Amino acid sequence: MTLDYLIIGAGPAGLQLAALLEADGQRDYLVLEAADRPGAFFAHYPRHRQLISINKPHTGSDDPELNLRLDWNSLLSDDPRLRFTEYTQRYFPDADVMLRYLADFAEATGARVRYGTRVDRVSRRGDGVFEIRAGAEVFRARRVVVATGVSTTYRPDIPGFELAEGYDAMSVDPSEYLDQRVLIIGKGNSAFETADNLLETTALIHVAGRSSVRMAWRTHYVGHLRAVNNNFLDTYQLKSANAILDGNVRRIERDGDGFLVTFSFSRADEVIKQLRYDRVLACTGFAFDASPFDETCRPELAIDDRFPAQTDAWESVNVPGLYFAGTLSQQRDFKKSTCGFIHGFRYAVRALHHILERRHEGVPWPTTELVCTPQAITDAIIARVNRTSALWQVFGFLADVVTVQAGVASYAQEVPVDYFARAGLVGEQGHHEHAFAVTLEYGPDHDQVDPFDITVSRIAQDNVGRAHDAAYLHPVVRYHRDGHPVAVHHLAENLENRWDRPEVHVKPLAAFVERCLAGAEGAHAPAVEAHHDARV
Repeated sequence: MTLDYLIIGAGPAGLQLAALLEADGQRDYLVLEAADRPGAFFAHYPRHRQLISINKPHTGSDDPELNLRLDWNSLLSDDPRLRFTEYTQRYFPDADVMLRYLADFAEATGARVRYGTRVDRVSRRGDGVFEIRAGAEVFRARRVVVATGVSTTYRPDIPGFELAEGYDAMSVDPSEYLDQRVLIIGKGNSAFETADNLLETTALIHVAGRSSVRMAWRTHYVGHLRAVNNNFLDTYQLKSANAILDGNVRRIERDGDGFLVTFSFSRADEVIKQLRYDRVLACTGFAFDASPFDETCRPELAIDDRFPAQTDAWESVNVPGLYFAGTLSQQRDFKKSTCGFIHGFRYAVRALHHILERRHEGVPWPTTELVCTPQAITDAIIARVNRTSALWQVFGFLADVVTVQAGVASYAQEVPVDYFARAGLVGEQGHHEHAFAVTLEYGPDHDQVDPFDITVSRIAQDNVGRAHDAAYLHPVVRYHRDGHPVAVHHLAENLENRWDRPEVHVKPLAAFVERCLAGAEGAHAPAVEAHHDARV
């Protein structure tokens, strides 16, 4: 038997796609999982057990769609019992709760998972069918979706790096570091989570890396350092024995019972210094494990070989029929949006499902028909941006698309921006006469602005003419004619994230839509602002 889809990995992404396929009931699929339970990653990670994905049961709203903006752990389901907020009240939950949640999700959705089945080899025959070997078993599938996450530790090219204790294996018991000098390599959340855990028992901690510490509250990328993990910064800036080293670890060598580390400082005229430590801990992140793929289907890699290179449909750039879901999909929006995290990739998986159905099964992207008038189109956009969780979470990379063709208006939700720009929604390489792509986005250079600096002026919330300069998250509507970007309209930002003020939001948008449909807008409006990227 040849399956339509074989999914490798029963983590959150694999289960999300399986639930969507199961609900359709039209495709033969199977999930292979090496462990004896779903979401096995969370049995070991994060090492200190506190998730940094927020969980907020109390929002003041009973709208489940709106509430997903503040629920970063739930997978998508119509079953209200499968909301992560039903499992704990903790804002930053314990990882063990995630294990219980994923087990319940798998059972409740009927996901077809074979546990204890480790994939050893993936190959692709001449007819395009994949063969997946797991022990003595061989599975065949027309298409493979890899949802294994970044399952191997990333090892930078540092002589002596093998002497460091990895984040995956180091002790998390602070008493084992009593009075020791500790170097932590890495400047992400795992590094600072580890440093915070050891503050009370160590003699000294240095956190080292070549990149600057980037705060999530400034960049809006939730993978950058989160406030919940930044106590260590106080101990550095208040001269409490600890330090952050900016530069490169050149070499790690044994030195008696400890280690001698050669370090070059990037902010001190490239001064090179040797420092001694009792322990060296490596918190350098993770990477995709491509070893099971043989030469017939080995995917091309990207971003320091940490991720598989992907098209705008999350398909391998060099292996047709090989797709990626979950944490691996962040190669498309790396450090720009949220597809590396559950609250982002749950929507990316749903979009992938639509892409697979459209491309391989001939099923059109789901749409809702609208009355074809500027006001009806405006009302639909306004209603959606004030409620959507998908555009809120996957800002700038998923768009709602309103199309107009032969007097018929249709509304499609959660289309990848780059995919729409290339493929349109008529058919592969097909475009409508008129199309409006609706996103939520931060303003230009938003990550360069200190949001707590009161000396930096902000654009007034009722300043319609300067809405494009607003730094905070706000709706952006881009108009396409016959597949080409023609004009763009920004809705003014709003503290309460309500974009429905008649004079500030609704009327200006309605006027923009009317001008576009009348053919007047493209004659003088630029396709994108000079300071905006040109993703569409």
